[in-house]
Amino acid sequence: MKHSIKVTAILITVFLITQLIGIAVISYYNISENALPYGMEPPSEIRPKPFDLPFQILLSFLIAISLFFILTQIKAEGFIRFWFFAVTILALGISLNVVFSSVDFIYSSIIAFIVAIPFAFVKIYKRNILVHNLTELLIYPGIAAVFVPILNILGIIILLLIISLYDIWAVWYSEFMQKMANYQINNLKFFTGFFIPYASKKEKQKIKKIKQKYEKKSKKDLENKFKKAKIKVNLAILGGGDIIFPIITAGVFIKVFNSIIPGLVISLFSTIALFTLFFLARKGKFYPAMPFLTIGIYLAMIFNWLFVV
Repeated sequence: MKHSIKVTAILITVFLITQLIGIAVISYYNISENALPYGMEPPSEIRPKPFDLPFQILLSFLIAISLFFILTQIKAEGFIRFWFFAVTILALGISLNVVFSSVDFIYSSIIAFIVAIPFAFVKIYKRNILVHNLTELLIYPGIAAVFVPILNILGIIILLLIISLYDIWAVWYSEFMQKMANYQINNLKFFTGFFIPYASKKEKQKIKKIKQKYEKKSKKDLENKFKKAKIKVNLAILGGGDIIFPIITAGVFIKVFNSIIPGLVISLFSTIALFTLFFLARKGKFYPAMPFLTIGIYLAMIFNWLFVV
């Protein structure tokens, strides 16, 4: 197992919670009178095309990745942070709008947008672990809600296959994903995905002793002592792409069959697939999660067609 049982349980739990929130958000916007806010509702003339749209989405994804890579090369950290700040506000706003609309707030989308701003600011510019992970629970459901209306089942099947092949190349061959994650953590001071730092028992004992010895010192002095002690902190991360594609798939099934049950089945199988990956993974090695998740999603689709829909 790549991480401890406790850390693995946390990652699996937040993944599943995000999937369930995603189903709730998408189910709300699946009702015809509940349009996506901020101009995100696709034009009525756009219809899901099984072969065109997956490649268009993939092309958009590759353009965004290429733009991100170019910006990293010219060290445009300020622009990148603002870019993610803006996307975070919109995604949070879309999810929070569901909450405020459900309790009949007037101008719910505007209130959701205003509420999203401070959370996005802390997440992108202040590096608070708690705020970062809490906002992740709402960001991916909001983004997924934008893509579900323009995809159908054949389209998402193709898209999952393409993304899985890309993930294998990016992690095992080019190591692009590791480089991008390191750049985000070290240069941008945030990460697009769940981010859980943890220490071994030995390191925890060192931390406890330092805290006891220097408990009356200032916060700055304590931080300096930790730096000098060279405390080794492990990182458990789960990338945003690994979270959002199962939500999109669940949403497409909810939309096509007008039922929440197929979506719940996909979320369950995705969670089992992710647990299988964590169980089989070994410490110090990197693994592409999408191939495992895609297999789980494909099995969920088969289960849905045989027993549910």
